[in-house]
Amino acid sequence: MSHDGVGLRAVMRSVAFLTAGALAVPALAACSADEEAAKPLAAQDIAPATRDRIADGGTLRWAVDAVPQTLNTFQADADAGTSRIAGAVLPSLYRLDPNGTPQLNPDYLESAKIVETEPKQVVLYKLNQQAVWSDGREIGAADFAAQWRALSGKDSAYWTARNAGYDRIEKIEQGKSNLEVRVTFSRPYADWKSLFSPLYPKDAMGTADAFNDGTRTKLQATAGPFTLQKIDHKDGQVLLTRNPHWWGHPAKLSEIALVAVPRDKRAEALGADKVDLAEIDPEEAGRITLAARERGPAPLQGAGSALTPAKALRSWAVAHGSDKEAASDEIKARKKQRTAIATYARQQTSLRDFVVRKSLEPAYTQLALNGSEGPLADERVRRAVARAINRDELAKIVLGPLGLPAVPVGSHLALSGQPDYADNSGALGGQDTKEAQALLADAGWVPGGPVNEQQQQQKKDKDKAAGPEGKKADSDPDADDGTFIVGEDDKNGEADRDKKDPKDHAAQHGKDEKHGKKDEKHGKQHADDEAGKDVDGRQYAPKDNRQGGAPGAYAPKGTAAPAGAAAGALAKDGKALTLRFVLPSGPGSDSLRVVADEISRMLESIGIRTETSRVPDDSYFKDHIASGQYDLALYSWPASAFPATDARPIYAKPVPAADGSLAVEQNYTRVGTDQVDQLFDQAIATLDEDESRALVRKADARIWAAAGSIPLYQRPQLTATRLDLANAGAFGFQTPLYEDMGFLKKGAQGGTATKKDR
Repeated sequence: MSHDGVGLRAVMRSVAFLTAGALAVPALAACSADEEAAKPLAAQDIAPATRDRIADGGTLRWAVDAVPQTLNTFQADADAGTSRIAGAVLPSLYRLDPNGTPQLNPDYLESAKIVETEPKQVVLYKLNQQAVWSDGREIGAADFAAQWRALSGKDSAYWTARNAGYDRIEKIEQGKSNLEVRVTFSRPYADWKSLFSPLYPKDAMGTADAFNDGTRTKLQATAGPFTLQKIDHKDGQVLLTRNPHWWGHPAKLSEIALVAVPRDKRAEALGADKVDLAEIDPEEAGRITLAARERGPAPLQGAGSALTPAKALRSWAVAHGSDKEAASDEIKARKKQRTAIATYARQQTSLRDFVVRKSLEPAYTQLALNGSEGPLADERVRRAVARAINRDELAKIVLGPLGLPAVPVGSHLALSGQPDYADNSGALGGQDTKEAQALLADAGWVPGGPVNEQQQQQKKDKDKAAGPEGKKADSDPDADDGTFIVGEDDKNGEADRDKKDPKDHAAQHGKDEKHGKKDEKHGKQHADDEAGKDVDGRQYAPKDNRQGGAPGAYAPKGTAAPAGAAAGALAKDGKALTLRFVLPSGPGSDSLRVVADEISRMLESIGIRTETSRVPDDSYFKDHIASGQYDLALYSWPASAFPATDARPIYAKPVPAADGSLAVEQNYTRVGTDQVDQLFDQAIATLDEDESRALVRKADARIWAAAGSIPLYQRPQLTATRLDLANAGAFGFQTPLYEDMGFLKKGAQGGTATKKDR
C-alpha cells in the first residue's frame, strides 16, 4: 500500500530545543501574502472531452484498495473508498479546482458569503432551489443543523474522528426562506468553506445510533449524480447507479462499479479485463508502457497483430529482470513457468487497450524524525540529519524515471500551485555536509569515539522487544533479512565474501550491469562527500532477498559494511550514533525503500549509522509511527485546501494528558513549539485571506526550523485507463466530476469503440 492518508491519531513525545548560545536559527522569513502563487508542477491528465463526444451509458469499473467499512467520512476508519462514494452520491458545497483552491459548487449553492463579522461571524448560504435528496425532500437548514450537532464535539455519544470548525459554530437557523441557511460562529473561523462537504441528510446525522451504525452500511437518501445501489463485501464491489432525479448535467455513465483489487494485482486485473481504471505503481506502469510499444499504430478494435511467443518471451524477460537465454532455459525446465509466460503474454495483449495517465498527487512524502527520545531529541542532531540530505537527488530518483518534474517540496502545509504555497526550506537550509558535521560536533558526537558494546546490545534487545517485528524474528524463517545497519563492520564479512561465488559477489556489490548503471548515475554525488566512500562498495541484496524492493534498497544481514565506514562513525557517552529507520514491507513500498537506502548512505557520509527495519503494513503506523517506536520513517501526508485547520494537529506541540502521558494528536514526530501553535490559531481566526495566508507561511517556516519532518517530493500519481475513457485518470488537485466521465463515442478517437456493454 502507499500510505497516503495517514491515520489521524497518535500518542506521546518530548522535545529538547536548541540551546541559547548554540548555532543561530536562520531568520524565519516567509513570502509576502501578495506574492504570485506558483503553478502546479504537473497538470492533471484525464483525457478531457466535451460531453457531446461521450457515449450515453456503460459501466466504469474502478479499482479501489478495499470495499470501505463505513460510508461515513467523519468516522475514524473512513478511507479513500469512503470519500470516493461520498463524492459521487452526496453534496459537496465546494470542490477543488486544478490549483487545489475551493470553488463554490453551483449544483448545490447559488451563493455563500460572510454577511456579518460583528458581534459574531455569520455565513449565509443560498441553496440551489433544485437541490433535493433522492427521497424528494429539499436540502435545507435541518440537514446543516443535524450535521453540526453530530460533529460539534459536545455530545460524546457520537463517535467522530474530527470536529474542527464545527466546534466553533454557535447556531444554525433558516434564513428568510427555506433556501437560505444562516450559520453563526461563536469564534471567527477562516476555513468556513471546509464545512458541510460532504453534507449528509438529517436522518444520517440526527441520532448517535444513525451516525455510529446506520451510516456505516447504508444511506437513507443521497443527492449526487449517482446513487448507492449496493455494497457487496463478499464479492468486493460497490455499485453506484445513475441518479434519475439529479438536476445537474446527467451522468454519462449508467454505473460506476468500485472493485477491490490489491495494489500489486492491478496490472493483472487490467489485463484480465476486470477493471477499466486503476491507480498503479511504477512497475505496473512499466508493463502497460511496454504493451503500448507493441501496440504501435494498430487500431484499438482488433488490437493489431497478436503477441507472438518471441515477443512474449522478451516482454516477460524484461519484466522479470532476466535475459532471453536465461528465460528460455527456465521455460524448458518448468511447465509452471511456461504457463505463467503464456498468461503474461495474454495480459500484455490486453494491456494494449490501456494508457498510463501521469500527474502528481495532492500529497507529499516526508522524512519523519522522532524527537521524543534518543539522539533526535536534540534539535542540533535533527538539523544535522536534514542538512546531510540532498532532497534534489531524492526527488530525481523517484520522479525522474517517470518523466515527472523532480522538484523537492518546499512547504509542509501546501504544494506548488496552491495559494498557501511558499518555499520556506531556507529556514532550515539546504544540503551542507560541513554544516551537518558542525552541528553534530556541537552536540557532542565525536568521530571514532569509544563505544560501550554492552550498552549497544541492551538497546538492540530493547528495540527488538518493543516492536512486533521482534516476535516475527522468532517465527519468520526469513527474519534475518529484515535488518541492515549501514556503517557497521561485520568482522566475518570479508572471510565470507571471499568464499562466495564471484557472480554472487558482484551481485551483492552492485557490479552487475543493472546496478552498475545506477552507480554510474549517482556515483558523483557519493564520491564527492567527505567520507570518501567508494561507490563500488555499496551493498545490494540478491533479488530473492529484497522482498520486492528495488535494487540497492537493502543488503541482507551479515553483509560487510563499506570499507572505512567505521572510522567515521560518531559516538557520545559510550554510545554510537545509530538511528532506527522503520519502513513498511508490503507491496507498493518499493520506492520508499529505495529512498530510505539513499538517505542512509547520505547520513553515513557524516558518521550517522542507520538500522533499517521492515515491518508489516498493518502494524507500520499503529505499532511504530503512532506509538513512537522509530527514529526515522517515511510516509506521506495529503495536501489540504485548509492548512490552518487540517495541518494544526499534525504539528501541534504535545500536551500532558490526564494519565500523565503526552497527547500528540497527529504529531507523529512529537516535535512542536508554542510559536507554531500560536500562528495556526491566529490564522484560523483571521478572516482576511491574505493575512491568514501570511500566518500559515510563517508557521511553515518555524516548522522547517524545528526539523521534525523534512518534506521530500510530491508523490507521483499514475493511473491506468482505457484508451477510450474520457474525463478520468490522474486528477491532480481537482475534484473528479463524476457526471462527465464516460467512454468516447465510436469514431471520436481513432475508431475506438464505446464500452457500453462493460
